[in-house]
Amino acid sequence: MSKQHKKQSFLAGAAILAAGNLIVKGIGFFYKIPLSNILGSEGKSHFTVAYNIYNLLLSISTAGLPLAISKLTSEAYALGKENEKRKIFRTAIWLFVVIGLAGFLLVFCGADQLAVLMEDELASLAIRSLAPAVFCVCLLSCMRGYTQGQGNMLPTAESQILEALFKLGIGLPLAWYVLQIGFGVEVSAAGAILGVTAGTVVSMLFLMGYLACHRSAGVSRDVPSGSGTIIKKVLSIGIPITISNSAMAIITLVDNKIVLGQLKSISGFLSDTPLALNGQYTMAMDLVNLPASFVYPVSMSLLPFVAAALARRDHEGAARTVSSAFRLIALLALPCGVGLSVLSTPICVLLYPMQYEDALAAGPHLRILGLVCIFICIMSLTNAILQSYGKEMLPIFTVIVGGLTKIILNYFLVGNPDINIQGAPVASFCCYLVIAALNMFFVWKYSPLKPRYIQMFAKPALASALMGGAAWATWGFLDRALSGGMSGYMANAVATMGGIAAGVAVYFILVIALRILRAEDVKNIKKGDAIIRILHLK
Repeated sequence: MSKQHKKQSFLAGAAILAAGNLIVKGIGFFYKIPLSNILGSEGKSHFTVAYNIYNLLLSISTAGLPLAISKLTSEAYALGKENEKRKIFRTAIWLFVVIGLAGFLLVFCGADQLAVLMEDELASLAIRSLAPAVFCVCLLSCMRGYTQGQGNMLPTAESQILEALFKLGIGLPLAWYVLQIGFGVEVSAAGAILGVTAGTVVSMLFLMGYLACHRSAGVSRDVPSGSGTIIKKVLSIGIPITISNSAMAIITLVDNKIVLGQLKSISGFLSDTPLALNGQYTMAMDLVNLPASFVYPVSMSLLPFVAAALARRDHEGAARTVSSAFRLIALLALPCGVGLSVLSTPICVLLYPMQYEDALAAGPHLRILGLVCIFICIMSLTNAILQSYGKEMLPIFTVIVGGLTKIILNYFLVGNPDINIQGAPVASFCCYLVIAALNMFFVWKYSPLKPRYIQMFAKPALASALMGGAAWATWGFLDRALSGGMSGYMANAVATMGGIAAGVAVYFILVIALRILRAEDVKNIKKGDAIIRILHLK
C-alpha cells in the first residue's frame, strides 16, 4: 500500500472496532432515545417495522459475503499473495453492485406491499426512504470486509462513526421538524430513516476515498485465481453464513408480523392500540441492543484472525484467540444484562421523560429483556466461532430452532388477552436461551481445546449478581430519600445514576478481588498478544 499499515493482532483489532462501536453507540444513544421521545410508541412502531425489513435485506446482502471476503483476503494476505488479494476485491465489488441494485429496486418499488404484509400500512414511506441505503451498504460491506481481511480495522471504525454522525445530524432534526410543521408520526418516522440513508452514502464515499489513497503497490509473483473461482469461493463460504444471519432477520420479521397481527385480533381487550403496545416493546428492545452491539467487533475481528491461524495450521493459536473472546464477553455481557434487568423501570423513566406512560409500560419488558441481552451476546460470539471453524451450517440450525421457539410462543402468548404484549419478552428470552445453549454445546464439541465454561463464566456471574444487588439497593434507598425533596423525575434520575455508579464500583472491586483480571498483569499490557496472555487465565 502507498501508506502501509501494521497488521493488528486479534484483540488490537477488536479493541479498535470496540472503540469505534463505543463512539457509534454513544451517538446512537443520542439518536434512538430522543427519537423515541419525539415519535412516541406508535411512531416508534412505524420506524421499527421499516427498519426490520431493512435489516432482513441487509442480512441477505451483506451478512455472510463480506465475512467470506474477509476470510479469503486474510488467507491471501497471510500467505503473501498480493495479486490474489487484489483480484478478490475487484471481483467481489461487482458482485455487490448487482446485489445492491436488486435490493434497492425491491425496497423502493415494493414499499407499499411490504407495509401491508407487515400489518402496518402507514410504514410504507419509511420503508421507501431506506431504499438507497440498501445499495450503499452493499458496497460498504464489501470494502469493510476487504480492509478487515488485511487485519486493518481502522477504516471500518472510522466509516461507522461517520455514518452514525450523519444519521444523528440529519435524521433526528428532520423527524422533529416534520412533526412541528403538522405532519403525522408516520412521516416523522420516514424523516428519521432518511438520516440512516444519508449516513450510509457519506460512509461509502469515505471508504471509496480511503481505498483510492491506499492502493496496494506490493510486487508479487503469485498467479491469482479466475473470477469464476473467486465468486464460487465467496458464495460457498458466504451463503451459509448469510442463511444463518438472515434466518434470525427473517424470523424477527415474521415474529413482528405475528405480534402485530395477534394484538389486532384481541384489540377489543387491550388497554392501548396494538401499534402503541408494540412500540413500547421496541423501546425496551432498543436498550437491550446497545450492550449486545459491543460483541459485534469481537466477532468481526475474530473470524479473519482465526482463519489466518488455521491457514498457518496454528490450531493452538486459534483456540487461544477463541478463549480470549469468550472471556471478553463474560466480562462485558453479564454485568450489562443484570444491570438492565434490576433497574429496568427506573432506566426507562430516566430515558423517556417525554413519553412517561410508555416508559412505565416498557419497564417490565426490559426486566426480562435485560437477561436476554446476555444470551444475544453469547449467540453472536458463538456463531462467529462456529463459522471460523468451518461449521457454517450449525448456526443456521440453532437460529432456526430458537426462532421457531420464539414464533410459536408469541403466537400463543401474545394472542392470549390476559398476557398480550407481555408474552413478547418471554418468547425472546426462550428463543435466545435455546440458541446460546445449542451454540455453546457445538463450540465445546468441535473446538480443538475444549473451552472451560464454568471457569470462564463463574466469577463474572458472581460479580454481576452482587453488582445487581448493590445497584438495586442503592437506587431504592436514594429514591425513597429524595422523593419528598425534589420532583419525581429528578429523584428517579439521581437515584438511578447513583444505583448505576454503585453497581459499577462494586463490579470493578470484585473484578480485582476475585482475580478475574489481575492488576499486576494489566500493568504489563503493551500489545494485543499481552492482552491475550492476560485474558487467557487458567
